Amino acid sequence: MKKFDIKEVLVPTLSLFLICTIVTLLLAITNSVTEPQIEKLQIETANKTKSAVLSVADSFSDEKTAELDGVAYTYYEGYDAEENVIGYVFTTSAKGYGGEIVTMVGVKADGTVSGMDFLSISETAGLGMNADADEFKNQYVGKSGEIGVNKNAPAENEIQALTGATITSKAVTEAVNIALELFEEVGKNG
Repeated sequence: MKKFDIKEVLVPTLSLFLICTIVTLLLAITNSVTEPQIEKLQIETANKTKSAVLSVADSFSDEKTAELDGVAYTYYEGYDAEENVIGYVFTTSAKGYGGEIVTMVGVKADGTVSGMDFLSISETAGLGMNADADEFKNQYVGKSGEIGVNKNAPAENEIQALTGATITSKAVTEAVNIALELFEEVGKNG
């Protein structure tokens, strides 16, 4: 029987501890350096998206919050050159096939969708990711009220579902419908 040697246990344990400590320290340093850049990029993306989905606005308010069914959502008021509210941009989300889909939806003062785009989408390539095509996103423009999804021949207030990606189509539509509901809430209070 082999005699127990403390060195055989202690040396590998300390080595692994030191390696883990150094790697953790390096990851923390990397995170502290990249975090401000990532935040800056997210703000720039959000600003560009606001301007894209409510292109008639000359400027936007600071971030505001509205609540719907116990969930807080971010929105912005869009202003014309005279600082009149001409629409809103809502950040909403819904569960898609590949995860959470985060959208920005522009709604004009008359309650119609002026545009929609994604802040985050990770659906199946070649199927659900086709939702990011302008042809799909533009189906929402001009619609109001509750929008439906149809696989074949969409009616006036429905959109054509993506082939093979009905779950994604329904999730995006749910996010747009949430924005339209928020518009109704904000319009009453605004």
